[in-house]
Amino acid sequence: MKKKLLACIVLAALILGMFAACGGNGDDAPAVTEAPAATEAPAATEAPSAEGVEITLVNNKIEIDAPLRDFANLYYEETGVRVHIQSFGGESPYAPALTAMLNAGQEPEIFVFEGLAGFEDARDAGRLFDLSDQPWVADTDMAYYDEQGRVVGFPVAVEGWGLGYNVAILEEAGVDTSTMVNIEGVRAAFAQVESMRDELGLDAVVSMAAGPGMTWVTGLHAVNAYLALGLDYYDTSVIDAMLVGEVDADRLLAFAEYYNLIFEHSIRATLLTGGYDQQLGDFAAGRTAFIHQGNWIDPTFEEWGVDFEMGYVPHAFLSETTNGIFVGAPSWYLVNARSENIDAALDFLNFMASSQAGHEYMVLHAGMVPAFRSVTLTPQGPLSSAVQAWSAAGNVFAWHQNEMPSGFGMNILGPIFAQMAAGDITPAEFVDLFTTAVANIGPAD
Repeated sequence: MKKKLLACIVLAALILGMFAACGGNGDDAPAVTEAPAATEAPAATEAPSAEGVEITLVNNKIEIDAPLRDFANLYYEETGVRVHIQSFGGESPYAPALTAMLNAGQEPEIFVFEGLAGFEDARDAGRLFDLSDQPWVADTDMAYYDEQGRVVGFPVAVEGWGLGYNVAILEEAGVDTSTMVNIEGVRAAFAQVESMRDELGLDAVVSMAAGPGMTWVTGLHAVNAYLALGLDYYDTSVIDAMLVGEVDADRLLAFAEYYNLIFEHSIRATLLTGGYDQQLGDFAAGRTAFIHQGNWIDPTFEEWGVDFEMGYVPHAFLSETTNGIFVGAPSWYLVNARSENIDAALDFLNFMASSQAGHEYMVLHAGMVPAFRSVTLTPQGPLSSAVQAWSAAGNVFAWHQNEMPSGFGMNILGPIFAQMAAGDITPAEFVDLFTTAVANIGPAD
C-alpha cells in the first residue's frame, strides 16, 4: 500500500544514522522499490560555471528564506548562475501560491512537493524529472521514489514537532516535563502554569493560532496527532480508515478535548486572528510557556535573537503513555521537467547536497536536520537539537498528514478547528463535524 511506504525513516535509520551520519527514507513515498544501498558519500562537488543562466526555486518554508537567498547568492558568486528564490509559507500558504504560478504559465526549475498528493499532482502534470542518476542519491535514504522506482524527489530536510516549551518558565513553575506523556500529565502541567500565570509574567499558557491562514497548523500538523500518536511508525491504521471514510470515535473525542484544552489556555486574540509571526512573537517574548510549532521556527528565532532554552513534550492527548514526537521527511524538491534549465537545476541541488557550503547552509544557517549521511555538522537551534534528542532515543511517531487528499486538511478540517477555537462548537460537536467530513473525504475544490 502506498501509505506503508514510509520507507526508511524507520527507527533504525533515525537512531543509527540520522545525526552522526544523517539517514532515513521518504516517509510517504509511494515507491515499492528499495533505495539503492549506500556505498560512500559522493565527492564534494565544485559548482559548475554557467554564466548568464537563471533558474527559479520556489520554497515552502518562509523561515529559511534569508539563509536560502544567501546560499543562492554564494552560488551565483561561484558559478554565475542566478538562482531566484520565491518563498511562501506562514501567513501566505505555499500550495495556493504555487498553483497560481503554475496556472499562470510560470514553470520554476525547482519547487517543493509535500507527500503523496503533491507527488501525484506533479506526476499527472508531467513535471517530474528522473533524478536517479544524481550523485546525492547514494548519500540519502530519504529520496522520494515513484511507482517505477525512479528517484523524483530531493529530500529538503528532516523535521519534527511536539509541543514546544520554554525550559526556564517550566522550571520556575515546578513542572516536570517527564510527566507530560499522557493527558492527565498535560492537564496537570497546564493547571500548574495557569495558577502561577501572574507570577510567571505570562499572558497565557500556550501560544497557538487557529484562525485564517493558519489551517496548515491545525488541519495538517494537528491532525497528524490523531493519525499517528502512540502508533508504531509503520502503523497506518488510522489514516487507512480515514481514507475510506471512517474515524475512531473514542480516539477522535480525546483528540478534540486535547485541542480544546490548548485553545482554552491560549491568548485569545492570537488564537482567533493572529498570524504566524504573532504566534511566534508571543512565545519569543516570554508571554507563553508553550508553543504549537516545529523545529522549522529555529531560524526565525535566531534572526530575532531569541536564545532561551527550549524543548519538546509529546502532543499527549491519550490516557496511555505516548512518549514521542513526530519526525519525518516533510517535503522534497523536484526538478521540473517542463522548465527551461534542467541541467542548471540539477547542478544546484547537487552542490547543495555535496559541498561544504551546502552542508553549512542546511545545518548552520537554515537550522535543518539534514537528510544526507555525509553531513557531519550538528544543528544548533534548540528545537532542532530537541528533535535530534527525541530521534536518537527512538521516541518518534510518523507523519501521515500529507497522505490526506490535497486540500482536505487545510480547507475542510482546518475550519472545524477554528469553530472550536472560537467557542462556537464543543469537542463533541467537533467530532460530529470531523466525522461527517471524513465520511465524504475527497479533494477540496
